[in-house]
Amino acid sequence: MEQQTVYSAKEASAYAQQILHAVQSVVVGKDMIILKVLLAMLAKGHVLLEDMPGVGKTTLALAFAKTLDLDYHRIQFTPDVLPSDVTGFSVYKKETGAMEFQKGAAFCNLLLADEINRTSPKTQSALLQLMEETAVTVDGRTYTLPEPYCVLATQNPTGSVGTQMLPESQLDRFMLRLHMGYPDLESEVQIMQARSAENPLDKLEPVLTRAELQILQETAAQVYVDNAILRYIAEISAATRNHPMIKLGVSPRGSLALCAAVRATALVRGRDYVTPDDIRVIVVETFAHRMLLSARAKTENITAEQLIEEILNDVPVPKLRRYEE
Repeated sequence: MEQQTVYSAKEASAYAQQILHAVQSVVVGKDMIILKVLLAMLAKGHVLLEDMPGVGKTTLALAFAKTLDLDYHRIQFTPDVLPSDVTGFSVYKKETGAMEFQKGAAFCNLLLADEINRTSPKTQSALLQLMEETAVTVDGRTYTLPEPYCVLATQNPTGSVGTQMLPESQLDRFMLRLHMGYPDLESEVQIMQARSAENPLDKLEPVLTRAELQILQETAAQVYVDNAILRYIAEISAATRNHPMIKLGVSPRGSLALCAAVRATALVRGRDYVTPDDIRVIVVETFAHRMLLSARAKTENITAEQLIEEILNDVPVPKLRRYEE
């Protein structure tokens, strides 16, 4: 019997809802954050979570790892962490008289790179190849990382003690940047109640296998995007490059990231085609961190999110023919 390579949109949406429900049972009050992390994983992207310590970033990563049965590694980025701690290194084996490769923390399915902006730029750059190519090169040899693969990085807000801003080239590798924020009052009460006797993570069981997640990813990659939608994405990107308040606009890599993310968005919504409304769901989280604002925008306290909303209101929305089920 031939192995299934893709799911129908209805099947994929049902699986996505199972994943969301499982993670939401552990991470309370952050349903939209959980959804958008899932969208990035389905689109084979990486996620940057920017927030203060203690708001549940590590719990979120662990919940996804358990729900999807992923091999999970966590590395705490401190000033003394070396690139070899991430990628691995070669050691001389006296018994064989040869160099033997020792895998670093990157060799897993889900890598939690905790407080990435506390380490040196040299160590930060060790993530560039593995995020772009799903591989690392050590001593001239390239080693492929396991599939599926996702980096979930966290960073403390700029200005926190011992932090430094990530360079634009590093930020551009992340498909999405998300802000978890503090839970509301009722959610915080629920968190304390749930953890009074045991940790909800201990009861979490896988709902999908790694192979099934890969089929979901392949299904998302085949979601249809009309040429009018592609042009709409390109026009939004071009508008960020020509806006007087934006010094550096979104690159073509950003347009590709949005295209992949909206495919996943449509699939989770139960469709095998993209609509303009799917773009509005995820465009801010995909584009905001790729934009460098002008000095005037910073002086007037205008944010990248506000500028994206302005651009969305200015760029004409394409009219698509109705799709029949």
